[in-house]
Amino acid sequence: MLTNTRLVSIGNFNLKLNHLLIILILALSFSVSFLLRSQAADFGFELNEFDPFFNYRATQYVVDNGIGAYFEWNDSLSWYPHGRDVSATSQVMLHLTAAITYWIFGGDSDLYDFTILFPVVFGSLSAIVIFALVRVIGGTTAGLFSALLFSISLPILIRGPIGWFKSEPLGLFFGLLTVYFLLSGINSQNKKIAFAKLIGAGIFTTFSISTWGGNQFFIIPLGIFFLALPFLRTDHKFIIWAIPLYTITTILASLGFERVSSNFIFGLGGISLIVSTLFLVFCIFIQNKSLKNKTRNGLLFLVALLIIVPSLMIVNSDSQFLPLPSHRYLNALNPFLTTTDPLVDSISEHATTTLEQSFLFHSVLMIFSGIGIWLIIKNIQNKNSSFIKNDMLSFSLILGIVGVYVSSTFVRLEVFGSVAVIVLASLGLTALTKEFFKNKPQAKKPIGKLIKLSYAVGIIILLLIPMIFPVGGSVFAISKVPPTILNGGTVFPIISTDWLDSMEWIKNNTPEDAVIAAWWDYGYWIQTKAERASLADNSTIHTNIIVNIAKMLLSNPDDAWISLNKMQADYVLVFVAGQKLGINSVEPLYVLEGGGDESKKQWFMRIADEDLSKYLFSDGISGTDYFWNNTLLGKMFPFTPVTYVNFQTTEEFSTYLPGFEPVYVKEIKYPSDGNGPLRLVYASPSFIEEKVGPLIGIFIYEVNKEYNLTS
Repeated sequence: MLTNTRLVSIGNFNLKLNHLLIILILALSFSVSFLLRSQAADFGFELNEFDPFFNYRATQYVVDNGIGAYFEWNDSLSWYPHGRDVSATSQVMLHLTAAITYWIFGGDSDLYDFTILFPVVFGSLSAIVIFALVRVIGGTTAGLFSALLFSISLPILIRGPIGWFKSEPLGLFFGLLTVYFLLSGINSQNKKIAFAKLIGAGIFTTFSISTWGGNQFFIIPLGIFFLALPFLRTDHKFIIWAIPLYTITTILASLGFERVSSNFIFGLGGISLIVSTLFLVFCIFIQNKSLKNKTRNGLLFLVALLIIVPSLMIVNSDSQFLPLPSHRYLNALNPFLTTTDPLVDSISEHATTTLEQSFLFHSVLMIFSGIGIWLIIKNIQNKNSSFIKNDMLSFSLILGIVGVYVSSTFVRLEVFGSVAVIVLASLGLTALTKEFFKNKPQAKKPIGKLIKLSYAVGIIILLLIPMIFPVGGSVFAISKVPPTILNGGTVFPIISTDWLDSMEWIKNNTPEDAVIAAWWDYGYWIQTKAERASLADNSTIHTNIIVNIAKMLLSNPDDAWISLNKMQADYVLVFVAGQKLGINSVEPLYVLEGGGDESKKQWFMRIADEDLSKYLFSDGISGTDYFWNNTLLGKMFPFTPVTYVNFQTTEEFSTYLPGFEPVYVKEIKYPSDGNGPLRLVYASPSFIEEKVGPLIGIFIYEVNKEYNLTS
């Protein structure tokens, strides 16, 4: 074979052509992933979204003060005046790994810039890790397919672009390493190597969960896999110590992390591992003691377990002798919970995945996954086939079923679902490729070559389609979006410095001990960019405080002023997004609903448990007169509705009618020289400029401590 041609010999090692091809394909996968993830740098070199700003600040604390101080840190800028125990409430391994890699590789670079590139590097390295993982399951060809597919996977790219210094890129890296070491360990012929790999798998399991709680959903398929192992493997003497070794290592390692320990051991992941491992041990014991019907007795034990465990879970839901998982994890298991917690439901990444999104995310890989399942099973039925072992087949199918299910209930977990689809699609492509490229003596040579060439071209075309089509929904288009802080997370595809300018103004023009009241979305930006304390932030660990802020914003101004003073707030920030209309009129006209607080206000109402009809018209968006005239939030918006327009028919009406949208004029209700409960001390540049088009307005009000209540 040409691929076995020796190129270089170094001692006992021979570098062959196939080795070079593997290196080249892995280098290509890494490069493609790196380039696609880096596209957003064209808009500006900034951290993206909200959580990365806290993660950067936490990493900075480790770099400046050391690891020991980090574990003692109570963040005084968070959840004022309570503070936040960072190591007990955040992604510890993300901060420690970033700090350690910065100490090693950072040199003289700025830490902020380093953390911007961090997810790109580790996200791209994950393409190599998944190659190693899938290689264990289905061979080198399948591994190479998986690396290429991983590098262009839309869900993975979306949650790991440049500036995305969040949990997923590093968490996925550690999670894939976990599964690789585990599967490689139980497939190793050398017990010493198996021992080391299983220990490594347990350690990386803890690292992965401490980086991203979503890795709990890597552990669930492992638990199900352990239930199947006694029926799939005959080497019971090996797996009866190998699997417990992994589980015990995982539990012991988790004790070193405050947030992980009890939450993991008594959570979904820990219980899945412990119960399935105990089952494996007892099932093997039962099978070994059975003189006949070993498989039947093992299956009866499995059925008993599947009856007892759900029954205990039902009992626990009432008595709660074990802590229940958080709402976000329960939501991933039960999509019908999405309407029970308005705070959770208000977060877009917690939404249920639509069928349209699934097809957009996975496109042709869904086809290859289906082909993969069919061809793999077909190969297994053939006793002479050595394509994939029974246990690896079972794991692939378990991963696929669990991955597709949890990702369909929880859009953020499309990352996990994508891994499952990539594994199955890689195996499917490998099986399909083997069918087309195997030697068929009966086939004429020219025809055979043409068929093989056509197949290769067809596969390349199918894989390239998602990269370029549809134009607005391609991998290139969707993965190239501006950092959130440059457009405020609005619906407008623009770049603006309004948020950066506003944070800089707070930093330079307010006392160092000033406390800023704002919706929790902006807490991390205020703490990191403005270096000021906020009442709430994106960790959402104190839901009662968020409820109080929502109630305060919807209260009448006098009651809101009292609440702000009780909260010890010095300033209040509000964010409005809209557009200036290019219409000739006496005063400039505006439409809102661009993704600022004007678009989130209905969530404020739900979280505060208020009657929406009191504040909103029948469209569920437009504010009533009561909202504009009797709430602090309405008066903080420097706009007033003056007419209602149906933009399809150009009809105009003075009061609200269904199908009509409000049109606004500028009106500052609490000017800087006024005697109201608040005084406007800053408005961002977009509000001041009189330009037609998108408007991103950040408004900072000072709490008037000398205000006299009117009642």
